[in-house]
Amino acid sequence: MKKKKANSFIRLLLGVALAAGLIQLAGWLKGDRLVFPDIGEILRAFFALLAAPGTYGAILVTLRHLLIAVLLSTVIGVGLGLAEGLSEWVRDLLQPLMILLRSIPMIVLTVIIMVLLPYRLVPMVGTTLILVPLISEAACEGCRQIDRELIDVYRLNSALNIRIIWQVYLPLMAGYLRQAYRSGVGMGLKIAVTTEYLVQTRGSLGKAVYSAAYFNEYADIYAYALIMIGLVLLVSWVPEGCARLWEALRGRKKG
Repeated sequence: MKKKKANSFIRLLLGVALAAGLIQLAGWLKGDRLVFPDIGEILRAFFALLAAPGTYGAILVTLRHLLIAVLLSTVIGVGLGLAEGLSEWVRDLLQPLMILLRSIPMIVLTVIIMVLLPYRLVPMVGTTLILVPLISEAACEGCRQIDRELIDVYRLNSALNIRIIWQVYLPLMAGYLRQAYRSGVGMGLKIAVTTEYLVQTRGSLGKAVYSAAYFNEYADIYAYALIMIGLVLLVSWVPEGCARLWEALRGRKKG
């Protein structure tokens, strides 16, 4: 296991080196060190941002938007997914809406939300609407794959209620939801930053990237990209860590 993790880390470093080499090559081919600065300049900007308190304030604002969006999309997505999994009629009814949300360009969706809602709500609402189809699809598939005999057993004792959903459905759907969160949370962070950039949300990472682009500080843009890569890796690990903690707590209770 340790050897596998070491090899994975080496491949990650090689991937970082490849990306850095491509930036250097692009700068050499383009002959424009303003847009494609040297790696050393990017690293200096990166460490300068890490030393600036304002960077962490912007990270917290963006993570707050992401957390609210994930909570909202979980409640809506799991609810819709359960309804779709339990009723073929509901699944057929909601399918066009889910296809629309999955396929609509992010810029179009953001513009529509900007027209309908205050700008401060756009990052949360936009991210929520993109994540809902992903979570609902996982919840629906997990519900449909539950052994019908288990469902028949609980139906002998109780009708469908919150306790049954919490104790029966959600644990059996956990594997599907975990996979959805693993890819969805990282994608949600990128969507949140994009919407923040479009509406220039004050004090956010999106606004910081906009300001760097406005003043042609391209080294800072790449530095923010490095920070966001780190955040994506971090938030993508959180669902897995929470799932392991949940399984450990459930095992302790059974013991």
